[in-house]
Amino acid sequence: MPEEARRPLRADARRNREKILAAAVRVFAAEGLDAHLERIAREAGVGSATLYRNFPTREALVEAVYRNEVARLCDAAPALLTTEPPLPALRAWTRLFLDYVTAKYGMIDALRAIAETGSSPYGHSREMIQAALGTLMDACAAAGAIRTDIGPADIATALEGIALTSAGPERRQRAERLLDLTLDGLQTRP
Repeated sequence: MPEEARRPLRADARRNREKILAAAVRVFAAEGLDAHLERIAREAGVGSATLYRNFPTREALVEAVYRNEVARLCDAAPALLTTEPPLPALRAWTRLFLDYVTAKYGMIDALRAIAETGSSPYGHSREMIQAALGTLMDACAAAGAIRTDIGPADIATALEGIALTSAGPERRQRAERLLDLTLDGLQTRP
């Protein structure tokens, strides 16, 4: 393992890395994978050398962006439960899931290309997402807000299907209506 991989990043280096990842999500979503990496560096407010020091190849950047987006989505579940009651937290998380899928679509060709090289950018993302969803659903079930006969895998599959309809602003509204219908069907009835 290279020495820099073992050392924790300095605060400024960590901020630069986070800015690059956030800019890459926006640029890839807007322009696709043909977006120039220099554009991402400019959008992040860093120099090209900083970008390449962190991500020596486009594939390394795409994979890091994907993994970062999965982590952000999954980390949001417990964070939402600290600020919202369980059912509104679940509802808010489903909107974040739509954002995640939208960002992923901007990188789908690159993710496929990376997977074809034998690397797995997806890793355990499905399990991580289902675990985050399970955390939210367990909290909702404990509060008596949702049925307990439907598991996270079923809801994750429904969310994926709904997310397929969310490309574009007019479709986003439809996707949110479908999310509401799904969550309404999941709720317990008096």
